[in-house]
Amino acid sequence: MQQAASKPVRDPDVQVTVAGDGARVVHLSGAWDIRALQSHARALQDSLREAASADAASWDLTQIQRFDHVGAMLVWRVWGRCRPGKLELRREHEIFFGACEDVGRVADAWSKAPDWLAPVVALGRGAIVVSRHALEILELFGQVLIDAVAVVRRPRLRPWREFSASIYHIGAQALGITALVGFLIGVVLSYLSAEQLRVVGADVFIVNILGVGIIRELGPVVCSILVAGRSGSAMTAQLGVMRVTEELDALSVMGISKTLRLILPKLAAIAVALPLLVLWTSAIALLGGAVSAKIELGMSFLQFLSGLPAAVPEVNLWLGVGKGVVFGVLIALIACHFGLKIQPNTESLAEGTTRSVVASITAVIIADAILAVIFSDVGWS
Repeated sequence: MQQAASKPVRDPDVQVTVAGDGARVVHLSGAWDIRALQSHARALQDSLREAASADAASWDLTQIQRFDHVGAMLVWRVWGRCRPGKLELRREHEIFFGACEDVGRVADAWSKAPDWLAPVVALGRGAIVVSRHALEILELFGQVLIDAVAVVRRPRLRPWREFSASIYHIGAQALGITALVGFLIGVVLSYLSAEQLRVVGADVFIVNILGVGIIRELGPVVCSILVAGRSGSAMTAQLGVMRVTEELDALSVMGISKTLRLILPKLAAIAVALPLLVLWTSAIALLGGAVSAKIELGMSFLQFLSGLPAAVPEVNLWLGVGKGVVFGVLIALIACHFGLKIQPNTESLAEGTTRSVVASITAVIIADAILAVIFSDVGWS
């Protein structure tokens, strides 16, 4: 053992011999690591190329004393990035050529021609995921309806405390932020409209633009987006934390329906609170528009408010309120759906909350576009 340990390490060398059957064998010996190759790399490359061009039948690397990734890569390139037919190699050196093969597979994958069907495949997979979520949300809505029927039949099951608490958190605490955003939107929309109407001398039509635009479209959409980002994320986070702390499992063990105690009160509360918030936001936005019209066009508040009923038919008001109900139900269902799908870890909690907000806002915009097309002929006269 001492003699083997004290055996001197030789310089890297390449030799070609002829076996008894006439086949050529390339022998590599010595140290094939970065320290030894610093001064011998160019000469070894020439020797390896000559040996490879000699149609060697086999390679013998068992006499290599020191080896690393640099030496393996040098030999690998001479081989044409693939192993020769016959190769003798130490077991401890196998890991270096395995790494070279892995790098080659990655390079081949990147160098392949682009798959023109990849966007279609990605679109199909996305459609499948969206369809799966839609079916699960529809299933959740059906379960909520079943629980609602049970509550009607058995009034003692009514979760009044959860309902009132959700009304307070979703509605009352959102009055400030919705008023601020609504007022600013009214000011901006009125200012931009006044600039254009002044050019053609149609100042009086600013009431029509602001009334229809805010009451019919902007009020419900802006308010719903704010509620989705504020209350929808809170619903998802609450259910997600209950999943992490295993409270949902405890409810199941005790035989308490989570849809009855957790989801139904939230859905009912947001269906009641969001239409009221839509009316509040639209009113504040019209107030901001009236202030801007007073400054830009000199229109008095009395003239603005007196012209509003004639410019905006009453059906537009009910259409905005109805949108608030629809958007509220969508937000609650999506938020609770993603909250129930959260896994018991913090990473899933953050990811689920983000997906909930994005999906809720997207659903609100899509639903608004569909309702706009359906009721395109309603509320204009």
